[in-house]
Amino acid sequence: MNMLESWREEKRSAYLYRIISDVESGTARQILFLELADAAEQQARIWANMAQQSDAELPARYVPELRVRLVAALVRRIGPRPLRNVLAAMKVRGMSLYNPADHHIPTSLDEVGRRHRNVGGGNLRAAVFGVNDGLVSNASLIMGVAGAAGPSGASGVILLSGVAGLLAGAFSMAAGEYLSVRSQREMYEYQIGLERDELEQYPQEEAAELALIFQAKGVEREEARKLAKDIIADPDRALDTLAREELGLNPEELGSPWGAALFSFVSFGCGAIVPLLPFFLGTGMSALFAAIALTSIALFGVGAALSLFTGRHAWLGGLRMLAIGGAAGGATYLIGRALGVTLA
Repeated sequence: MNMLESWREEKRSAYLYRIISDVESGTARQILFLELADAAEQQARIWANMAQQSDAELPARYVPELRVRLVAALVRRIGPRPLRNVLAAMKVRGMSLYNPADHHIPTSLDEVGRRHRNVGGGNLRAAVFGVNDGLVSNASLIMGVAGAAGPSGASGVILLSGVAGLLAGAFSMAAGEYLSVRSQREMYEYQIGLERDELEQYPQEEAAELALIFQAKGVEREEARKLAKDIIADPDRALDTLAREELGLNPEELGSPWGAALFSFVSFGCGAIVPLLPFFLGTGMSALFAAIALTSIALFGVGAALSLFTGRHAWLGGLRMLAIGGAAGGATYLIGRALGVTLA
């Protein structure tokens, strides 16, 4: 265990807590983050005492690193809510207070950490957006190539460009999703490791931090302390609850990096293949018109599906997506046409 790094982690947290407290001036959260800053200072003193007993040297005072000063400046500028994931990664607790969908106030031990489960909703939404990305990007690419080369004699070029666009886009989406989920998992695993060490070193202080967050959610002080004490008594439950309530992380939503990559690849490919299908079966203007028709139907269907998440009428969402996709395709066709004439 690196006592210097643990001391620095607590001092960094205390520094950022005070910045957030200043930003939250006049709200109930101001007091919470001031108290969390005091708790972090107490924990830093514990590490300092341990270092002193081990004859390890600590700096005379904490000097915020460049990264910490940058995050502090951003918090002052735009507030903590948009930066809640960044702050959680820097050991700033209480970020669950900024989760938009988290309004649950626990009233018993069984309810702590409970969330409304999103049964497949997140995956369904990601699938719809993945299909939409593939559909719009590849249809626009095909229209641009058709405008530049002329569809009557360029069906092979359009087909080759469309396949290349499908593969490039799908691999790019898969790589991006893999890195995103992998980074999220690494951050979660690192933070859980810190929490596990702290539970072993000073469980009472961790219980006090958790109680402060419960109080900020509306739980009475004594009830919050009792809940926190009961949770900390069970190490496995304590780690899960600390991840949810202090870090704002949901372990159930982390997923597999490879699974997320494959899911993104397939959903993007399903959308990108639609405007390509006519060019596998035909050539010339007939294939282009068929691609436009198929793409239009698919765009309307994607827009209607997105209404499940926006609450808008399905036909209105479909028409809006059709207009957006049509504008993108029309613009790339005209740009391709202009470039084709110029370069010819």
